[in-house]
Amino acid sequence: MRARSAVMLAAAAGFSGVALGAFGAHGLKQVLEPKWLAIYQTGVQYHLVHAVVLLAVGLVMTQPLPQICRLWLVRAAWALLVGLLLFSGSLYVLAVSGVSAIGSITPIGGISWLVAWWSIGMAGLRFSPGVINR
Repeated sequence: MRARSAVMLAAAAGFSGVALGAFGAHGLKQVLEPKWLAIYQTGVQYHLVHAVVLLAVGLVMTQPLPQICRLWLVRAAWALLVGLLLFSGSLYVLAVSGVSAIGSITPIGGISWLVAWWSIGMAGLRFSPGVINR
């Protein structure tokens, strides 16, 4: 994934997170039981947080970096995107459908986010200011 793609995907994720949050607060508040609304809101919260992290990763990728750092950040960007789709997406579907089997997908998204955070850490560990390979 390129920096531009990561930033554009982060913008889409942020936009959709705000839109889904507003939909939940205004459109689903009267429809869903509090239990399901809380699950939906958890999806929105994690969605927005990780949209911002994806944006940060994309912006850092625009800078001159050692190739190993760039590789770790690309992995992080992909893992963040997969986590958004699987974790938050499964919570949205679970909340509005009530189909509990969908909840089995949620931990895969969470693991994807753990991989993303690990990858960000590895990029930081490998970063040495002044050693740039483009």
